[in-house]
Amino acid sequence: MFTGIITDVGRIARVEHRGDTRFRIETGFDLSTVAIGASIACSGVCLTVVDKDTGWFEVDASGETLRKTKLGTWVAGSPVNLERSLKVGDEMGGHIVTGHVDGIATVVSVEPEGDSLKIGIQAPEGFARYVATKGSVALDGVSLTVNDVSGDKFWINVIPHTQEMTTFSRDLVTPGTKLNFEIDVLARYVARLQEWRA
Repeated sequence: MFTGIITDVGRIARVEHRGDTRFRIETGFDLSTVAIGASIACSGVCLTVVDKDTGWFEVDASGETLRKTKLGTWVAGSPVNLERSLKVGDEMGGHIVTGHVDGIATVVSVEPEGDSLKIGIQAPEGFARYVATKGSVALDGVSLTVNDVSGDKFWINVIPHTQEMTTFSRDLVTPGTKLNFEIDVLARYVARLQEWRA
């Protein structure tokens, strides 16, 4: 479980295609405190550490993960938002993020609004009903507040701090950018309860 508060932006160092796809990710994390088998959210995808050394760790992604996320587009040099899993007693700074990506959203507009960026996003097909004004979404692992919703599109504002500490910078997010999209777990269960009542 995660909070959507990014603590490092890593970089893909190597992509190895075998039965599954193995990614080597460079990071500033102190990996002496990360166990083999630990979970790390990599741009919002919960992945298991299968190897590590100073300055890097490796994860495997199955075919299903590559189909449901944008990990299949990663190449050497791709930036990756990183968050270690939540420990009991840690501060809950964002919202509950599972690392189970629902689909791929698409940036449709980016415009400055003060020092922030106002970003318009098209939700993946079938998921717009889970997005609510003032609710939360995780995009590439970043916990963000929805400012407005219209049909299958919604808007977020990204403050300068978030631009600096994540991949949501002016030069990395442009119209057409694909984002790993996870709905708020609370929205998921509310929708399921409504289905049972119907």
